[in-house]
Amino acid sequence: MNSRQLGQQGFEVSEVGLGCWQLGSDWGSVSEESSLAILAGAIDNGVTFLDTADVYGNGLSETIIGQFLRQCQRPVKVATKFGRKDGIFPDGYTEEALRRATESSLERLGVDSLDLVQLHCLPTDVLRKGEVFDWLRRLQQDGLIQHFGASVESVEEGLICLQQEGLLSLQVIFNLFRQKLATELLPQAEEKGVGIIVRLPLASGLLSGKYNRETKFPEDDHRNYNRNGEFFNVGETFAGLPFEKGVELADQLKGYLPEGMNLAQMAMRWILDHKAVSTIIPGASSPEQAARNARISEVSLPESLVQSLYEFYASEVQQHIRGPY
Repeated sequence: MNSRQLGQQGFEVSEVGLGCWQLGSDWGSVSEESSLAILAGAIDNGVTFLDTADVYGNGLSETIIGQFLRQCQRPVKVATKFGRKDGIFPDGYTEEALRRATESSLERLGVDSLDLVQLHCLPTDVLRKGEVFDWLRRLQQDGLIQHFGASVESVEEGLICLQQEGLLSLQVIFNLFRQKLATELLPQAEEKGVGIIVRLPLASGLLSGKYNRETKFPEDDHRNYNRNGEFFNVGETFAGLPFEKGVELADQLKGYLPEGMNLAQMAMRWILDHKAVSTIIPGASSPEQAARNARISEVSLPESLVQSLYEFYASEVQQHIRGPY
């Protein structure tokens, strides 16, 4: 597993991390035993960076990670998020609420200080006002957090956050179906020494190439209940594409595959070939999938493929993306 620096003033992370949304059973029910096995499968294959949030399973994901950390013998960095819990989103943001949430995350994770706290897709007006960053700096001064960043939904929000002193990282949706950031945000982040954490590298699984129009998801899986943005930003589900169109486009992308490579490998390697990216955080539903994801660090793409994949996005994909972007 290769490592990269997360932000100019940050720490080293594996270039393939693990997204832990699914440990909160928000993608269908996952047992504690399975969750711990997924975490072990990732760490055993070189992953050193875990991404979670206090809202994932209403704290369940953090609790499971905390349990795992108590038995893990390898160094692991954990990033969590604040700002989407009931009673806070969309207009309950106060310094007291942030401090309470931070203390609760500390307790669930079983640590004295959080490696990285990210604002979790806060409303644009809250980010623009900027007070929340002052609150984060005070938490940092008090030693409750080591670093802070922001998870954003659009280029506009990312650019607002880049104006803030001390910002370590931005977490963004960036994949073969959402390439706008490559020219409109990533260069600015790189110039400022801000790390980039990429979520949804496989567009909620579309870019695994395993779905068809008849694929069904559990009732409690956001790929079922949030397909059209019914509960949160539609861009967080299938990268904002209508499911049927996404399946069609994923099938077309298979025609671009280099010999010996599958669609998931091509999709994740394409992201890592952008030097502004610090780490990608694919989820995993099994230890085997976590291990396969980790091995993306070892593969490479032909340079000529990058332009072809951009042309495909511009001509076939861009017009179908929904939600803030």
